[in-house]
Amino acid sequence: MAENLNNQTRQEQLQLLNSALDSGHLIPVRNLLEELHSADIAHLLESTPPRVRNVIWQLLDKEREGDVLQHLNDEIRQNFIENMQPQELANALADLDTDDVVDILGDLSNNVSNQVLRLLDEQNRALIEHALTYPEDTAGGLMNIDTIMIRPRVSVEVVLRYLRIRGSMPPNTDHLYVVNSRDVLIGSVPISSILTCDPETSITQIVDEEMFTIPVDMPDTEVAQIFERHDLVSAPVLDEEGRLLGRITIDDVVDVIREEADHSLLSMAGLDELEDTFGPVLVTARKRAIWLGINLLTVILAALVIGLFESTIGKVTLLAVLLPIVPSMGGIAGTQTLTLVIRGMSLGHISDGNQSYLLKKELAVSIINGVLWALVIASLVYAFAYYKGTDINHLHLAITIGGAMLFNLVTGVLSGASIPLILKKLNIDPAIAGGVVLTTVTDVAGFFALLGLATYFFG
Repeated sequence: MAENLNNQTRQEQLQLLNSALDSGHLIPVRNLLEELHSADIAHLLESTPPRVRNVIWQLLDKEREGDVLQHLNDEIRQNFIENMQPQELANALADLDTDDVVDILGDLSNNVSNQVLRLLDEQNRALIEHALTYPEDTAGGLMNIDTIMIRPRVSVEVVLRYLRIRGSMPPNTDHLYVVNSRDVLIGSVPISSILTCDPETSITQIVDEEMFTIPVDMPDTEVAQIFERHDLVSAPVLDEEGRLLGRITIDDVVDVIREEADHSLLSMAGLDELEDTFGPVLVTARKRAIWLGINLLTVILAALVIGLFESTIGKVTLLAVLLPIVPSMGGIAGTQTLTLVIRGMSLGHISDGNQSYLLKKELAVSIINGVLWALVIASLVYAFAYYKGTDINHLHLAITIGGAMLFNLVTGVLSGASIPLILKKLNIDPAIAGGVVLTTVTDVAGFFALLGLATYFFG
């Protein structure tokens, strides 16, 4: 099967698909689906509205449903599974790797999951049930149990004979794992060594006992960092006693990295990383309403601060023009630091040992930028007030805006550095809550500093 259709881009595929569906001719759609890789079909499904999506799914060969399901966004996949009978789903999952089956079944209710498990063959059922006992976001939930294990005292010829009898190897198999009689990992042997060594060579002569191993309870984000740092293709997963349980391969790690990136990006805007881009209007509106409500509360809080200085604004109407500047600059400076710190935390760069240095460094940065931009805005406001010929003290107005700018830039940067650290200690995801807290702090501090100084000078 060709991996693409005449090297067409995804945009061209979407155009062809939409044109065929609009005309009511489904044969070109079926032909397109037959030529595409399962991952590309999943992309098409994610790029179309639900009505079109359902038509495409009905035209898809039953034999390919499982392959497509494993590539789909969780929310879209769940919608398709809800309309499938347990036997149909079991048939779709029959040829998938155990880790992919576990990913799919792990998102289902226990009732549906158990129904599907009962329909799988006994050997696969036992493996999958065991894998489902591990949390989804750990190495145990990520690993593939289908792993080739060999004994240390056999020869390369015996291993080759075993591989020929087996007929195929699990995807992304670059090493065979050497274990003892209790399945305790001894080391690994590269496939290249098996293919190039003398058949009479003993495995003990070529086994590599130095390797990266993954504890079964390690968080999947840490697994991804290990793969990234050491350029791994696969790594064995061990229990507390050193027994080999399975292996993690690079394709699963790529999924973790992508999910983590989506989570970090979308959470800062209050969006669910699993949200369907073309999902139903009411469902999407309900999900976003909560975040909008929280932001409304923060805006109301900032408005209350402004209300405290109503008389000052009445005396110095130019303040109404300057009000958005200070909170905005503080928010931008804080967001820069917040993003940097959250990224550093996700990569494991920030710990208790270097937090104080980070805060001192960010304080120095904020003071330098604060002084710079305070002087710039103070000069501009002074020149503007002088040009307009206002009857207020131009120097006092410049000091007011400059002082507020310096204060809020320092506040924003220090808040951006400290808020993620505090939220993490409270077991709150900084990517989700950090932006809201920072916006509230910079808005309130900015308005209070500007209007407070204005009240002092012009009271």
